[in-house]
Amino acid sequence: MTTETQPVPDAVVDAYLHRIGATRPQRPDLAALRDLQLRHLRTVPFENLSIHLGEDIVLEEKPLLDKVVGARRGGFCYEINATFAVLLRELGYTVTLLQGRGFGPGGRLGIPYDHMAVLVELDGERWLADVGFGDHSHFPLALDERGDQTDPGGTFRIAETEDGDLDVLRNGKPHLRLETRSRVLGDFTAGAWYHRTSPDSHFTRSLICSRLTEEGRITLSGLKLVTHANGERTERMLEREEEVRAVYRDRFGIELSELPVPPARSARTAEAAGAS
Repeated sequence: MTTETQPVPDAVVDAYLHRIGATRPQRPDLAALRDLQLRHLRTVPFENLSIHLGEDIVLEEKPLLDKVVGARRGGFCYEINATFAVLLRELGYTVTLLQGRGFGPGGRLGIPYDHMAVLVELDGERWLADVGFGDHSHFPLALDERGDQTDPGGTFRIAETEDGDLDVLRNGKPHLRLETRSRVLGDFTAGAWYHRTSPDSHFTRSLICSRLTEEGRITLSGLKLVTHANGERTERMLEREEEVRAVYRDRFGIELSELPVPPARSARTAEAAGAS
């Protein structure tokens, strides 16, 4: 990986593999990459709890590994794609960080460095390995394939833009735009700062913890628990702190000494405080 790197102890790599329920692959091949990505998506949540707990987010390898492996937390793209890239690098894969921009309502692109993705070069082929884009492909996508790629997460297609970037389409709709120039971890500092501080960022305006499951997906959005299983969607509101703690612990493997405050409740509290 072309970035500011330090040697990672074997014990940390083994602990990471144990965290996602994987064994050290005999060789860095495509089959192992597919297995690692799927296991990661099913065990390491996509979450933005740190933003609403007042925790600092440091884009350096050791603090990120301490969080994801040591504290058994998740994170948003800058955190869990960065640690996934470290894991792949230590297992012998050639990896590069790419910057991307998500497509929002009306096809509007996000800010520069809106998203971090991972490029894996393997036997002369390039693969997009992404565990930090929420509801996305379950398996790596062939970056140089221009036809439809069928995945449990949908039908994906990669198309070149006039400016030389790559658009990732999901079920026919623009999903993500990628630059192919190699980036380093520090390049994403401004994007991460924006998303954890700006009132315009969807991460400051929402509280989310989500992971893939064998049946579908489970998401805790504020106090609303949404479960997709075998094509059916159910939701319920959690009313007691004990329920919320239990869901974080039992469904996401996250033990919290304090609970993050959902943004809507935080806004109402601030409003009430201003009126008093």
